[in-house]
Amino acid sequence: MFERTTIVLMVTAAIAASGVAQAQTAPRTEWGAPDLRGAWSNATLTPFQRPEALEAQEFLTEEEAATIAQRRVNQDTELAARSASRTSADPNGSVDRGVDGAPGSYNNFWMERGTSAGADRRTSIITNPANGRLPEVSAGMREWMASDEARYLADVRGGRQPLAHYDQLDLGDRCIWYRGVPSFPTAYNNNYQIFQTPDVVAIVQEHIHDVRVIHLDGRPNIPDSVRQYGGDARGHWEGDTLVVETTHFNEHAFIRNFAPTLSQALHVVERFTRVDEHNVGYEFTVTDPNTWSQPWGGSLPMTPSTGPMFEYACHEGNYGMTNMLAGSRMQEAAK
Repeated sequence: MFERTTIVLMVTAAIAASGVAQAQTAPRTEWGAPDLRGAWSNATLTPFQRPEALEAQEFLTEEEAATIAQRRVNQDTELAARSASRTSADPNGSVDRGVDGAPGSYNNFWMERGTSAGADRRTSIITNPANGRLPEVSAGMREWMASDEARYLADVRGGRQPLAHYDQLDLGDRCIWYRGVPSFPTAYNNNYQIFQTPDVVAIVQEHIHDVRVIHLDGRPNIPDSVRQYGGDARGHWEGDTLVVETTHFNEHAFIRNFAPTLSQALHVVERFTRVDEHNVGYEFTVTDPNTWSQPWGGSLPMTPSTGPMFEYACHEGNYGMTNMLAGSRMQEAAK
């Protein structure tokens, strides 16, 4: 009986010690909080929505993930070896040279699409609903999306109609606001610098260099009459996870291509967890009953970004805006 009890105690102690060691692998600040500081990237080959062909498959196999990563390597190698070509309007359109007669885009050197589907090998960033896809839009949103106004705006932003006024362009084209909350990876500049004190977490976004300030000191939200591009964020710790709730978005709230259709009822909950030396777990839930029929959310882990972040100058002097307006006037004059 004594020997059996001793063995049980030894095994229990070993398990407990292992748990302590695992918990200590995640760095902590000088004041004892999980350390989120540093430069991080959320670039990934995981698609935002699950491809319909994968249906209920939530995770890739190791072989499938390796195939996707190798395909990315092969494409980079092929594009690096391709002969240089002059940028010009392409009437047929193509993946790497633009669409609908638009000029060619940046070459592959500037792209930052990620190199793998991540350690979790998910088939989509969205995890809720269970099919890995955005829920149906609300009835009111469906009606707006079918309206003449929505179609006209889409044509203007797609270059199929002349631009009448600068405010018809989205805020990304105007170099004001791009990523939105939550922030998802695009073709480049998927880096974030996190600064942290006991009372504040600040996140500098590389793309158009927005800064989110998240207060942790329990102060109330700003008045309802005040609305902001990135909303008003408040955070608190739940164990080793930083939980951030963001409300008070203005009419320019933006999530991927859902703009300018989000409403001021938008409510976002994010969860940041420093898993270990090389990973920050990131989960999010989005609620906007005026846009979607139900809340939705997902997972998008962040990994260390190599090297410092550089200034994203967008189009300095807003020359891009001037050129788009001038091109629209020329297009109208040619009719």
